[in-house]
Amino acid sequence: MPLDSTRRCFSELSWPQVEQAVAIDRATLVWPFGACEQHGPHLPLATDALFADRLLDAVLEKLPDETPVWRLPIQSIGFSPEHVCFPGTLSLSSELLISMVVELGEQLAAMGWTRLVLFNAHGGQIALLQVAARELRKRCPSLAVLPCFLWSGVEGLASLIAEPELSDGLHAGLAETSLMQRLAPSLVSESRPAEGLKISEPSHKAPSGWTLEGAAPCAWLTSDVSSSGVIGDSRGASAELGSALETLLIRHWIQMLQSLVDSDWPPRPRSAFRSSAS
Repeated sequence: MPLDSTRRCFSELSWPQVEQAVAIDRATLVWPFGACEQHGPHLPLATDALFADRLLDAVLEKLPDETPVWRLPIQSIGFSPEHVCFPGTLSLSSELLISMVVELGEQLAAMGWTRLVLFNAHGGQIALLQVAARELRKRCPSLAVLPCFLWSGVEGLASLIAEPELSDGLHAGLAETSLMQRLAPSLVSESRPAEGLKISEPSHKAPSGWTLEGAAPCAWLTSDVSSSGVIGDSRGASAELGSALETLLIRHWIQMLQSLVDSDWPPRPRSAFRSSAS
């Protein structure tokens, strides 16, 4: 069967079609990552996985037909130790997740793939996937590995989410609740929690310059700052805000994937080791 560039799902291709796809110049494979973890009393365990899965599909649908980008199935269970004290959370160990990325990445490299994007929607595994990407790249120098986070680098978020929620609404707050109301409203309950550092006990507030995440973060557990599982304020959430967030996210990742495919970046190594003259 000839390769249909509008069929973007790797797992729906036959092996001859995979062979054809790999042979296309600048062919790129995207692997979406989510999690199965508590998202407060009002959002589903699959929040991050649903975001990564559906938004990636929306992005791929809007790319030009000739753009050589395909996607792997969603990895719906991730690294979520910060949430394991809440029922429903499932978490892989850091060693297992890194091993999985490296092992499957080695197989993809052996097929001939030269670019792999790790499209992650769970903030708690950003650093871990960066480590996995570097380990995979070390083992497979011909494979460019690009770990990305759904919400990072998206221009215009500040116009929709005001401070301190933009910085402190880390989990099941205004942005995630609104986006879920847009994408899967039947999965959102009427509860609108508001909890986390800003309304917790004074002893829980970080000293000047220190935050849960950012330039000087700490290795926090959700139970340190929240009894509901929410870190942020979901009270102003709406499907209208979710629609605006969806538009920004889709536009950003269309631009990112298209610019990647249109380029020869990142550069490939000339050899496994530097020459003695370098």
